[in-house]
Amino acid sequence: MITRRSLIGSAAAVGSAALLLPGAALASEAWSEEIALWPGRPPGQGGPTGPEKIGEEGAGFGAVSNISTPRMRVYRPSEPNGRAVLVAGGGGYFRIQLWKESTPIALWLQARGYTVFELIYRLPNDGWDSSAPFADAQRAMKIIRTRAAEFSLRTDRIGIMGFSAGGHLAGFTALQPARELYAGADRYEAASARPDFSVLLFPVVSLRKQYDTTRTRREIIGTKPSSAAEEEWSLDTYAAKDAPPTIIFASADDLTTPPGHGISLFQSLHAKGAAAELHIFEDGGHGWGLGKEDQILSHWPAMFENWITKRKFD
Repeated sequence: MITRRSLIGSAAAVGSAALLLPGAALASEAWSEEIALWPGRPPGQGGPTGPEKIGEEGAGFGAVSNISTPRMRVYRPSEPNGRAVLVAGGGGYFRIQLWKESTPIALWLQARGYTVFELIYRLPNDGWDSSAPFADAQRAMKIIRTRAAEFSLRTDRIGIMGFSAGGHLAGFTALQPARELYAGADRYEAASARPDFSVLLFPVVSLRKQYDTTRTRREIIGTKPSSAAEEEWSLDTYAAKDAPPTIIFASADDLTTPPGHGISLFQSLHAKGAAAELHIFEDGGHGWGLGKEDQILSHWPAMFENWITKRKFD
């Protein structure tokens, strides 16, 4: 199912927050359509009651939750460059940071020719199974790859990007694209869920002790998980030589997901012979999105574009 809306409609959909986006000046367009991930009710148990919620204040301003209908918002560029990015905002799997994270970078990428798919995925805190967001991300990748020609995409330049918990989601999708998380039999299921590249920003990587204080850990494996569960849902467990090329960005003073998360994944990927790159900025804390103009870390989008443009994809 596809619905088309104007810029005014898309702004209304996320409240007044959409009109205040830091990156709004970077593009004259916003998302123009939504693609539902599933025909009818999504697979899995649980789910919320009532309408979706948009945060109106504090750290949750502009964040969406209470999601019943997982979907992608499509940002079509005026001149497509053939590259696509599925973007997942963070929020500890209890909300999705649109205003702070996924929407600003979607606009930045759109203005530079990328076709962007902003993922609105189901949340365990809304009552869904803990596997629901991972099923949604897999399904989204399969839909994008199946419909690549429709969006003028190169089939070797379809990547995934995620922030914080969204980084965990993106990383898991990149490293475990064939994990059987749901049953499906339509035309999309013939496609691979493997992204061609992975971009992880201040990602949650480890759910083991030392890094056992994240909301991501609590939402995915609970407050008293087994060591097997910690291992199963930690990204570095699945580092492999055939992992998609990965670039990781972190901040040295991030208290929520310390840079040790990114370092662990980078070292694991490097040890396996996978293509991986890590950048740690001096400061910035957590949840910096595009960053502010006076911050060095605000250069990360350009660093990403330089990386994807100049690197070789085997």
